[in-house]
Amino acid sequence: MQKDSQSLRRVISAPMLLLYGMGNILGAGIYVLVGKVAGESGYAAPYAFLLASVVAAFTALSYSELTARYPVSAGEANYVLSAFRMPWLASAVGFAIVLSGLVSSAAILHGFAAYLDTFLEGNDRWEMLLALLLLGAIAIWGIRESLWVTAVLTVIELLGLLYVIGIAMPDLSALQVTVDRANSEALLLGFALFPAAFIAFYAFVGFEDIVNIAEEVKEPEKSMPFALLGALLLTTLVYIAVSIVAVTTMAPAVIAQSDAPLALIVESVTGDKAYSISGIALFAVLNGALVNLIMCSRVLYGLANAGLLPSSLARIHPRTRTPVWATLLIVVLIAVVSQLLPLLSLAKVTSFILLLIFGLVNAACWRVLKAHPRSKQLSVVWPVLGVVTCAMMLFIPFLLASGTN
Repeated sequence: MQKDSQSLRRVISAPMLLLYGMGNILGAGIYVLVGKVAGESGYAAPYAFLLASVVAAFTALSYSELTARYPVSAGEANYVLSAFRMPWLASAVGFAIVLSGLVSSAAILHGFAAYLDTFLEGNDRWEMLLALLLLGAIAIWGIRESLWVTAVLTVIELLGLLYVIGIAMPDLSALQVTVDRANSEALLLGFALFPAAFIAFYAFVGFEDIVNIAEEVKEPEKSMPFALLGALLLTTLVYIAVSIVAVTTMAPAVIAQSDAPLALIVESVTGDKAYSISGIALFAVLNGALVNLIMCSRVLYGLANAGLLPSSLARIHPRTRTPVWATLLIVVLIAVVSQLLPLLSLAKVTSFILLLIFGLVNAACWRVLKAHPRSKQLSVVWPVLGVVTCAMMLFIPFLLASGTN
């Protein structure tokens, strides 16, 4: 077999990468978690999403710098290894990234089952398993084909969110009332807004997955920063608009009870069964699960290539040029994890794991920039702010919870 057939193929353009990143972010959170965030923060939910986006933004800047220097699969593990020269720590980060992707995909599949209930009452476990098998087949099919599927699904899910915003956006007087309530509750909550932001942070999970397909991207040094920051900015604007619509349409305590909150919003506004948005949501959450599955398989591939996992996981199929065994292993693991915990618990576990990883990535960026500075490049201030904000997002909710016990 020729050596070329054993390497990943660089076929992903910058616009396609942007859609990939947006699809992962959008599908991973807003369709299933806006109600949970509102239940924690009340009318201040838009501020919870804004706070979570600020933490994500500092980390995205660090990712942009590091991926331009190290455009390889298993990105986070390579960043930590390059900065600290500790193979055990790099391996731990790689495995943690895989774990976060597994848990995130499991959470998304719960959302899929909840939206599917709009159309038919079935067994959630079997519905999640069948959806997962379909996604595994698409991921094995090929990266170009997988990315086209995610691009189409991303457009569909974005149109779905714009549809919800369009039909449920209040008039100016009602909007002003919501904004006033949000401002007053945010001031009243203060640091108590962090537990809601901790949940909302899960909705931004996905921007970091972009770096783990770096070996399949054209001109990664330019495409990666564009896609990372562009996807984060666009999704933040959409999230804030959706959260405003959510808390204006119904009481936060009511919407918090649903695992399919956007369907509840549409039903509240139209008075009819929300078939349209539920159908779109099915595509959206599947998209999030697909890109997580692809990301996890590429991390296993990268770790196996580095000799940290069995070499069979680094094998590339000669026709599809995808890591088949790594993908199959991820499908099995997601199937197991999806049966163990409910949606909110899965989201919290994902946020916790990723905040730890992001703190390490920011620290790695700071160390790399100090050792190998570039003129007119990212200031060392940004990764420091990234470490601080990740630590605040992790520990303030814990301290507040401990204080109430």
